[in-house]
Amino acid sequence: TLVCLNGEWNGQERIGGSIVEDEILDEDTQKDKYLIFTLGQEHYGIDIRVVMEIIGILPITKVPEVPDYVQGIINLRGKIIPVVDIRLRFGREFRSYTDRTCIIVIEVEDVLIGLLIDGVSEVMTIPEGEIVPPPELKSAQNRYIRSIGRLPGDKVVLLLDWEKLFSVEEEQLLGEMNESNKPAEETAEAAVKG
Repeated sequence: TLVCLNGEWNGQERIGGSIVEDEILDEDTQKDKYLIFTLGQEHYGIDIRVVMEIIGILPITKVPEVPDYVQGIINLRGKIIPVVDIRLRFGREFRSYTDRTCIIVIEVEDVLIGLLIDGVSEVMTIPEGEIVPPPELKSAQNRYIRSIGRLPGDKVVLLLDWEKLFSVEEEQLLGEMNESNKPAEETAEAAVKG
């Protein structure tokens, strides 16, 4: 089990823009690799290609008039990143943060978003032959789950559909929260055009 403590990941130094040197090399070596994380007793996986970094909890600044699951923003080495509590996004109860709580920074449509999760387990290769579609229940219940990875010992991991975590409107809101990362001239130009 990997533990995120004081902004470090099991004592390995964070690499700007990547998780672990050996795990993120190029597109070929990233195929079938997932970052496995926990929410309560469930294990989830997210495609390693969208994961930019894993960090410990930083001070989160609340932002008014955003959905409840958006906890606020963080300043990560000068970049302003919105933070989403995945527990709340999935309609679960809030849980106090611990020393295992981490933020997975992902990039979706050129927008950096922090996903607040209970803990990180490992980076795992799940071959395509061990991935099956989720059971057909109500479509809304499965909208965040792309597929299910079968693991040894009759275990499963729910593989997130990171493209469906946020609607177009939500992505726009989160993108606007990232606007402060752009140079002042770009932001001014966008305001004049809009």
